[in-house]
Amino acid sequence: MNQFHVGMQVVCIDDKVPLAGGSTVKDANITEGQIYSVRWVGMAHLYTIGDYLGVKLEGVDSKFGGVWGVPDAPYSARRFRPLVSDPLAWARQIAADPNGALPDAPEGPKRKVREEVTV
Repeated sequence: MNQFHVGMQVVCIDDKVPLAGGSTVKDANITEGQIYSVRWVGMAHLYTIGDYLGVKLEGVDSKFGGVWGVPDAPYSARRFRPLVSDPLAWARQIAADPNGALPDAPEGPKRKVREEVTV
């Protein structure tokens, strides 16, 4: 099942490129943990790896596949996961620090640290 669509934000979970002999190197064009927007999604084929679900990313030219006649070949979708915003991140932050530190999550409300009042 294809869970990707054009415009979707995804996070890279695999920036390694396999080499002959079993070793790997980091892909020069994508970075694990980085967020990207999908500009194309569909089935792709390279004779070296066969058919696969591929994605192309906004602002990224894979520079892969030119030797096989497929410039800017799509990345395998298995290397990415949809970015999921956490609507409860602010609640988890409050639970972790009940004294009122500002939450890191952009989805959550901002609250100020309560000052002690002496009477």
